[in-house]
Amino acid sequence: MTSLMQRISNFLAALPGLPVLIGLGLVLVNFILQLLPDWPVVGWMAQVNLLLHLGIAISLFGTLLARAL
Repeated sequence: MTSLMQRISNFLAALPGLPVLIGLGLVLVNFILQLLPDWPVVGWMAQVNLLLHLGIAISLFGTLLARAL
């Protein structure tokens, strides 16, 4: 477990903005889902804004993590 955490830490230290970009991508995908027709799964994800909330959480975590690394 320690070696896994060390590898993740080294990877994120080399690319500190990656979680923020992933979060931004999820927010944009959520916006696109809002424009699609009301299919069962797509309609539920657009109504709940699942990717929006997940993207914002990942972006905030990435911002805090970038300062720590």
